[in-house]
Amino acid sequence: MSAGGRIPVLLYHAVMDDPPGWIAEFTVTPAAFAAQLDAIEADGRTAVPVGALVAHLTGGEPLPDRPVVLTFDDGFADLPGPTAEALAGRSMPATAYLTTGALTRSGGGSLLPPAPMMRLEQAPLLQRYGMEVGGHTVTHAQLDTLPAAALRSELVDSKAALEDVLGHAVTHLAYPHGYNSARVRRAARAAGYESAAAVRHALSSGRDEPYRIARLILRRSHTARDVERWMAGEGVRVAPFPDSPPTVGWRWYRRARATVRGPEFAG
Repeated sequence: MSAGGRIPVLLYHAVMDDPPGWIAEFTVTPAAFAAQLDAIEADGRTAVPVGALVAHLTGGEPLPDRPVVLTFDDGFADLPGPTAEALAGRSMPATAYLTTGALTRSGGGSLLPPAPMMRLEQAPLLQRYGMEVGGHTVTHAQLDTLPAAALRSELVDSKAALEDVLGHAVTHLAYPHGYNSARVRRAARAAGYESAAAVRHALSSGRDEPYRIARLILRRSHTARDVERWMAGEGVRVAPFPDSPPTVGWRWYRRARATVRGPEFAG
């Protein structure tokens, strides 16, 4: 285990040169991605999927001395192609959290704006590249603003769609936008998930919460040097820690807004 029990869990979205404007802030270029992977390797890190981290958090299963977890949200078109190939070429397993409603041919089952996306039928291909597949809801709704029935549908229906195409249980979840609450975490457990990833822009640790795993979100402005600093445990907090008053206040504001506008993309 890394010094102090710090475990970097990185959150990527698209890896492409010319992304749609709405996701550009959270897109890295292939060249930047390669440089960041170089930095991870140079730091002597061993990549493990989320499932290995969860087994450590819940059952004390051992991790490599210097673990790192790479995660990818939504399911952009690069994922089952050049991105998975880059990871496989370096023997780096990862976890992909897929928004099932965005990956159907109609494209009408998601709140995500238009973008090049993979297809749901390609999920088994990710596994062949060595990637673990988890759920990211059906529509990418802000889960902590939903009534109970809608919340359960987002969690259960996306899980069922992935299990149907993969042929096995899907037990890991990532909250859209990282938004969650105690009620959402209970619902995730009740739906059959064994873990759920948030964002928090912090390092995870051996004491982190399995249903609120901290991740470090990659923006287009981040460089390999930023990744090096995170690997060294510099410049970011270490989970677990309580939600800050601004986070709680923002949650209440979004809930109030949702009662007027209904579900909407938070980008």
